[in-house]
Amino acid sequence: MVTLALAGCGGPLSTLAPAGEAAQAIATLWWVMLAGSVVIFLGVVGASLLPLVLRRWGVPSARAMLIGGGLVFPGVVLLALLVAALLVGDRLSPRGEPGVLRVEAQAQQWAWTFRYPDLPGQPSIEGVLHVPVGRPFEVQVTSRDVIHSFWAPRLGGKIDAIPGHTNVIRLQADAPGIYRGQCAEFCGNAHAMMDFVVEAHSPADYAAWQAAQGAAE
Repeated sequence: MVTLALAGCGGPLSTLAPAGEAAQAIATLWWVMLAGSVVIFLGVVGASLLPLVLRRWGVPSARAMLIGGGLVFPGVVLLALLVAALLVGDRLSPRGEPGVLRVEAQAQQWAWTFRYPDLPGQPSIEGVLHVPVGRPFEVQVTSRDVIHSFWAPRLGGKIDAIPGHTNVIRLQADAPGIYRGQCAEFCGNAHAMMDFVVEAHSPADYAAWQAAQGAAE
């Protein structure tokens, strides 16, 4: 039954099929959180059954149950989960590293436009984000109208696109391919159609694509 349930977690928009460093960190955190929730669930069930098991030898006092089962046990588990979440969050934060590809992503109802400020001619492409494999890239996300949300699940987390404000997310693709992205914030009638793709190229193919953009100017 568990295998059948997890089979529904696949697909092109699955966070459990990571294809990059950031997405792998998020998937790992998901599994850690799942394990933590199972531990807490089993602890609560165990605390409920404990009086039945121990009634012949004496039931723990209500004070001991309250402190041990209601404070100490969940506190330790939740603290461990908090530390794991903070460590993953730090790995996902933009670092301003040299050599990181910068891309500007502008959202508007109902499309995404990607601009490359560091490339010759600063090409602007609608609906397709071209990136090199194995190289981190930072997406500077903003919006022209309402709040949207940039999300490529197999490459990393999501971040809001807010009018008049720029948010930055750091991602990386580990293998060539096409990765689907989606606006994850309801933004109007055609919200479901506001998707995009990330096309990850090998270093040689990306260099050729970059040269083609310069030649087109």
